[in-house]
Amino acid sequence: METIKLQAHVGQDGALQVTVPEGLRNQDLEILMVFQPVVVQVSEPLPSAPKVLEGPEALGYSRYFLEEVVGGWLGEPLERPQQLEFEEREEWT
Repeated sequence: METIKLQAHVGQDGALQVTVPEGLRNQDLEILMVFQPVVVQVSEPLPSAPKVLEGPEALGYSRYFLEEVVGGWLGEPLERPQQLEFEEREEWT
């Protein structure tokens, strides 16, 4: 899997045109799209301006941090306790 970050403009008709790199042409791809509006930074943030979130690299993590840690629990195996019987309740009217 390869992650590519693009910045594109959606036209008035709602169409988004994406051009893939040459190495990905002429093949079937599974594509996951995450939409996030671009926040334009100003020299001095306005009091009501939304906070720009930093990526994992800015926080000192690898860009592949989540892929590396998901499913990486090395402690005791987690077990779900036996579920209790469903409580019979009076009909509510």
